[in-house]
Amino acid sequence: MIGTFAVPSFDSAEKPRTSFFDTQARSVLNFTAASSLDLCVRRLARRQGYAPSHPRAFQEATVSLPAFSTQAELFSMAGLSCHLFGPTDRYRLFAQVVYPAVVAARGDLEKCYCPDNGRVAVEPVLMVGVSLLQYLDGLPDRQAVDMLRYHAGWNFALNRQLGDELFHPTTLVNLRQRLIEHEQSALGFKTILDALAAAGLVWRPSRQRLDSTQMFGLVSRMSRLDCVRESLRLALQELDGSIGPEARPGFWLELWERYVESQIDYRAGSEALGRKLVEAGTDTGRLLAWARGPSENTLAWGPQLLLLERVFAEQFEMSAATVAPKNKADLSSDRVQNPHEPEATYAVKGEGPKKKEHVGYKVPVAETVTQAELKPGEPTENFLTGIVTHAAHESDEAGAEKMEAEQAAMGLDKPPVHYVDGAYVSAEKLAEAQAEGRSLIGPAASAPNNNGGRYTTEDFQIEVEQRKAICPAGKENRQCSRLEEQVTGKVTYRFEWSTQCANCPLRERCVGPEQKHRSIVVGEHHSALQARRREQKTEAFGQEMKHRNGIEGTQSELVRAHGIRRARYRGLAQARLQNYFAGAACNVKRWINRKVWELLQVEAATVPAVS
Repeated sequence: MIGTFAVPSFDSAEKPRTSFFDTQARSVLNFTAASSLDLCVRRLARRQGYAPSHPRAFQEATVSLPAFSTQAELFSMAGLSCHLFGPTDRYRLFAQVVYPAVVAARGDLEKCYCPDNGRVAVEPVLMVGVSLLQYLDGLPDRQAVDMLRYHAGWNFALNRQLGDELFHPTTLVNLRQRLIEHEQSALGFKTILDALAAAGLVWRPSRQRLDSTQMFGLVSRMSRLDCVRESLRLALQELDGSIGPEARPGFWLELWERYVESQIDYRAGSEALGRKLVEAGTDTGRLLAWARGPSENTLAWGPQLLLLERVFAEQFEMSAATVAPKNKADLSSDRVQNPHEPEATYAVKGEGPKKKEHVGYKVPVAETVTQAELKPGEPTENFLTGIVTHAAHESDEAGAEKMEAEQAAMGLDKPPVHYVDGAYVSAEKLAEAQAEGRSLIGPAASAPNNNGGRYTTEDFQIEVEQRKAICPAGKENRQCSRLEEQVTGKVTYRFEWSTQCANCPLRERCVGPEQKHRSIVVGEHHSALQARRREQKTEAFGQEMKHRNGIEGTQSELVRAHGIRRARYRGLAQARLQNYFAGAACNVKRWINRKVWELLQVEAATVPAVS
């Protein structure tokens, strides 16, 4: 838990106070303070005969609103703006269009602080601004604070001056924790998205495209033996600090020596490692049985012991008094892969040489789609409208549902046209979009060919609503049955050709050797699926699907420029917060690029033609 902090005062008319020492230091720097502040301060101190306050001393300070006033002090960053930062400079544009939006969100930031108790905190508006610049430039916390010390552009963008008091890098850690605890993780992303909507760059109902990418957790992938042994070690260390020697079981020293003070020799063969897995499972069962025993041991149940119980249930099965590892095929994909980050799960995509495996999370990304053709050199007009982080083992359809809920919480309507890939297209989703008057543009999966290479459902003309189906030989079905599962309520229809198949010339290509006649089973929304399978074979559909291709470039941008491929922090909540800031930084970059291009177009239009 983070200590109690009072909300710092925030006065838009307040001007930063400067001491005589600070003014003299800035005079010596003479516009080059960004690279040599520390050296000049120390030289000036020696000439004046007194010791300076150490520039590395971190103190908390308030921040005023960004204002480009001609009344600013002589050597402030605002006073130097015309010399250092031109109209198309990205730091000037950040200060003009982005930072005011962050200031406007201060009311939401105040919810993370106590209004009248505790010491005054570092201004949260400043820290959110630092976080946006940090993800724009791909910097860790310590380097981000160093940029405030040396970088003129950062200080200008955040309405600061070179030499202003700094804060410790762990203050950014505390800010992230506060945002998570108060359910404000999406604040930075939503703030920028609302500002884009206010600027007319994002429409609430707009065409969108959606796809997901993988995110590796901040842990290594462990073998089953490593996972069980490490979970057991963490549980023993947790118990060691919570129970005294007199309350420990008789086998304590044996387990401590085996799992805390010793390591596995991985040069051993597979049979020896298999015996070690059985041994670890047996020892885990002994420890859990002891912990469940007498009532005085109930206080020993901490998070690591609870995690050990979960790992034991996922990896082993009990039969009588013996413990045996589960078969690999019986292991679930949502099992614990590494006890240091139990929320990071396993996922696999593709087969053979294209097979991709990872332990971590899945990140669906949605962005707007503009149909207007861009001019040469014109930056994109598309902006991110949602970025979700969920467990890697969950399906893409589950991610799409989470995206829909997130966008609704941010005030966005469902897109009237949605471009997706085949993982998001199903008969149910097509029928749902059609009923809501929306278009779901994406290829449907082909019918499964599980009949020995014979005709599939794609070769039949099926009209579920009329309970009618025509086979490849042109014969209509004789019987149609409606089937409903009692548990799930799923409805399917079975069509049968009971008398037409006996003398049919296409029998060998349609009916199996052990079948008397052909029958097929389809879902209640099969008509929509059948129509999409036919539509996606047309040239017009291929042209329309080109609008989806841009999401691949957006994912590459987020991975290469903003680091969403690997989690910076452990835990789903921390990874989600990281991706929100990465998405906000991507939108800020695109927004600034659009502003630069627009300013250059205006400048080019006003320059008289040279004869």
